[in-house]
Amino acid sequence: MKQIASYLPLLAFFLVWAMGERPVSIAGFEHSVGGIYSAAEVLLLTSVLVYGGLFLAYKRLDKFEWITLAAVVVFCIPTFLLRDVNFLKWKAPLVNWIFAAIFLGSRYIGARPALQHMLGHAVNMPRELWLKLNNVWIMYFVLLGVINLAVAFGLSEAAWIQFKVFGNLIITAVFIFGQMPFLAKHMEAPEQAEAAAGGESE
Repeated sequence: MKQIASYLPLLAFFLVWAMGERPVSIAGFEHSVGGIYSAAEVLLLTSVLVYGGLFLAYKRLDKFEWITLAAVVVFCIPTFLLRDVNFLKWKAPLVNWIFAAIFLGSRYIGARPALQHMLGHAVNMPRELWLKLNNVWIMYFVLLGVINLAVAFGLSEAAWIQFKVFGNLIITAVFIFGQMPFLAKHMEAPEQAEAAAGGESE
């Protein structure tokens, strides 16, 4: 549910961009709707609404959601205020590299790597396997950041936006599902996970 909700701002961003720029007059106030700058405004607004709703529903946001929301604010505002799309083009690469840094830092800070924090409630693996898989995620985030940077500054605006909205989703889905056979070998049955959680709380 949270994953679906977090995708809505990007979908709204794409739909507004695809409209094409047109002036709209409301109560004597004229504003341009459609196109990249209007889409950046919608991305900012819908992100605040979606993540605000998730915060109210779950009483918290995880660190990756806070980073994503902060990046939207930091990169969208100068994009539409200064009419410079280059700010928005840097968002995906930098966010991916920040995620890579978090996964890398978790190897040395704290008792468990970042990936174990995310999946440890359902997957039971030795620490060395968690570290190896954590390294795979580090490389994934670094590479995805490089790909996003190349697409943003090397291809057309239309190709960049289509990749931003759909390409990243497809790559991430393939990456995650590609790990499922390996993770399935270590997944605990519900009763085992419940027993382990009970043991940790004693």
